[in-house]
Amino acid sequence: MKIIPTTEAIGKVIGHDLTEITPGEFKGVAFKKGHIITKEDIDHLLRIGKENIYVIELKENEVHEDDAAIILGNLICGNGTYYTEPSEGKINIKAKYRGLLKIENHLLDDVNDLGDICLATLHGNRIVEKNGLIGGCRVIPLIISKEKINEVQKILSTYPNFMLQVKPFKPLKTAIIVTGSEVYKGIINDKFGPVVHEKVNNFNSEIIMKKIVPDDIITIKDAIIEAKTVGAELIIVTGGMSVDPDDKTPGAIKSTGAEIIAYGTPVLPGSMLLVAYLDDIPIMGLPGCVMFSHTTAFDILLPRVFAGEKIKRRDITKLGYGGLCLKCETCSFPDCHFGKI
Repeated sequence: MKIIPTTEAIGKVIGHDLTEITPGEFKGVAFKKGHIITKEDIDHLLRIGKENIYVIELKENEVHEDDAAIILGNLICGNGTYYTEPSEGKINIKAKYRGLLKIENHLLDDVNDLGDICLATLHGNRIVEKNGLIGGCRVIPLIISKEKINEVQKILSTYPNFMLQVKPFKPLKTAIIVTGSEVYKGIINDKFGPVVHEKVNNFNSEIIMKKIVPDDIITIKDAIIEAKTVGAELIIVTGGMSVDPDDKTPGAIKSTGAEIIAYGTPVLPGSMLLVAYLDDIPIMGLPGCVMFSHTTAFDILLPRVFAGEKIKRRDITKLGYGGLCLKCETCSFPDCHFGKI
């Protein structure tokens, strides 16, 4: 550190905490170590008796923690994200809008493995709200070498997208097909449709068709084709998803010519969920648990569909790790382990 006159310290980095004492009113830190002195700080420093001050002189290959945090923020933050002004070398990373958080985990690991850098995030593939906190980043030392920052840049340059991004949700014209002869005949009321309706409304999407059909392969198939014909961009078929002989829904979906991505998921509840595509239109066959369980495999995959992602088989098989819902008395999903990988 070097001692210089306070009046000549603009732009310099304070080398240690500076205490301010106002008898009977205040005693504490007025300026923290690492603070970059501004023109407005000079009078305050002189008032607390600091006519000379110890400062840290940065070498040509060094970066102050605040400046480093800004550089890292620009490298890390992609579409739909922003970072706050640095405070004591730390930035908060937030969502610009409601959407699906995407994180490249392997890049996150590689950056943290460099040392001297702390980058913490939420789990990816979850809903985040506008201005919601999704991560934080700081450098550990007060001053970091430019070489270390260059290493981060080199790691991130190997991937075409940013490490963090938030995908916006796109409203989809949705068709709901409720299967079940007992519902079709009016023996019991439809309790499935309202549950699905509410979940779809959560993505500001319109229900353009709702139809109740009996447990008949041809009738269910015709309803799916009708939904496609009227312009559905998402088709949800409820009920009849078990392996019982009288449950016809999986066979009906397959008979449309749809590509079955998965019939069954390593998620509890929701293990009997079906995902298929009919000419790029997603079809989701929902098991009965969606009707009475607060969160299921449906709640994990639905945001990804509304974010415009095409679900692959591997996306589903990876859900087994973290795919057990504990059915907590007060559900905190998505702020829990369920569905996180």
